Amino acid sequence: MILSLDVGNTTVHGGLFEGETLKFQFRRTSNSHASSDELGVFLRSVLRENGADPSAVKQIAICCVVPDAIYSLRGACQKYFGINPFLLQAGVKTGLKIKYRNPLEVGADRIADAIAATHLFPDRNLIIVDFGTATTFEAVNRDREYLGGVIMAGLRISMEALESRTAKLPPVEIVPTPTILGRSTIESIQAGLYFGTIGSIKEMKERLAKEAFDNGDEKPFVVATGGFSGLFDKAGLFDAIVPDLVLKGLNIALKLNS
Repeated sequence: MILSLDVGNTTVHGGLFEGETLKFQFRRTSNSHASSDELGVFLRSVLRENGADPSAVKQIAICCVVPDAIYSLRGACQKYFGINPFLLQAGVKTGLKIKYRNPLEVGADRIADAIAATHLFPDRNLIIVDFGTATTFEAVNRDREYLGGVIMAGLRISMEALESRTAKLPPVEIVPTPTILGRSTIESIQAGLYFGTIGSIKEMKERLAKEAFDNGDEKPFVVATGGFSGLFDKAGLFDAIVPDLVLKGLNIALKLNS
């Protein structure tokens, strides 16, 4: 079995693969200062709680955008699983051609998204929208060229900014709202977050399609992923929603580099 770990700024999103099948997923709050023992004990515990034997894990793949966490993660894998993990980073095989001016700047999670999307939806021009701590957009053409993208503040960052930088605005639950007309402060904030994000997505999609794939009437295939992607499943914004896209990309990258 393969343990895949997507370590972001807010959460650690993990999953256990048996072949191509994702058996289960789990999440925990990210902590860049967590020790290797904390991480190792947590990983073994969460596997057991989901009915998996930790000794059945034969490979571990990691995608990490928190540099301070990598040392402890590697130590946890070595000490508690006896495995030297695969780290998705510059220099490994991805099957992509990175067209960023400096390819080293592209986050590992964005690369994992692109790897998975090009395998799940081959021979298509793609726009990938990842709802994480930041909301990111990736443009990848049918030749598997990673063209670039957009980074904007994520939903939770936006909500926390309103709370911390104002005197009276409270934190709110981030949920879809049936109407944009809020009739309370909480409803107004929720509507602003939800419909503001929808508006941003529509604008980004249109501009990315024109700048990256200006080839007539053919529209790019738009894929959503990330923790908040399910909020927009009825908004008609996406051709597919794959919440575990990064984990799938990690599993594919591991096999490319085995």
